[in-house]
Amino acid sequence: MQFVGDYFPLILFFAAFKLWGIFIATAVAIAASVVQIAYFRWRRGRVAAVHWLSLAIIAIFGGATLWLQNETFIKWKPTVLYWVFALALLIGRVVFRRNLISALLKNLTLPDAVWSRVTWGWVLFLVAMGAVNLYVAENFTTDAWVNFKVWGGIGLFMLAAVGTVASVARYLPEES
Repeated sequence: MQFVGDYFPLILFFAAFKLWGIFIATAVAIAASVVQIAYFRWRRGRVAAVHWLSLAIIAIFGGATLWLQNETFIKWKPTVLYWVFALALLIGRVVFRRNLISALLKNLTLPDAVWSRVTWGWVLFLVAMGAVNLYVAENFTTDAWVNFKVWGGIGLFMLAAVGTVASVARYLPEES
């Protein structure tokens, strides 16, 4: 259920794009993000920073897409989001000497060197995802970009998550 809640705006964006095109899909994604925030607030009593940030970026870039009737802005949105997350991880690690991923996964105890590798791996992954998004947005049709954004993005994030788990598996406690 968490997966559906997190990807609700993306799923509706995809469906609306296939039915009505990029501008209606963009409006649907903005509205779905507002509904998502309201749902999390009602259901959980709080909204994660990642969802607030995503709403802000979709509102800005989606709003520019609709206002200027230019799909380029919505195509930049994933890259901006990925790079903001990468920058947050980087600043957390380098400037504040904190590991934000370990803070999110409080129940998982790993050596600092392992957390550091995980963080740098995710920074590199997010930077690469942003670059690949821009490449696809600039060199392929909008339909191909939407398919990549939804299916390629979800698939690559799942692969990165599986890779992360595999890389830390030997440090996880064994169940009795």
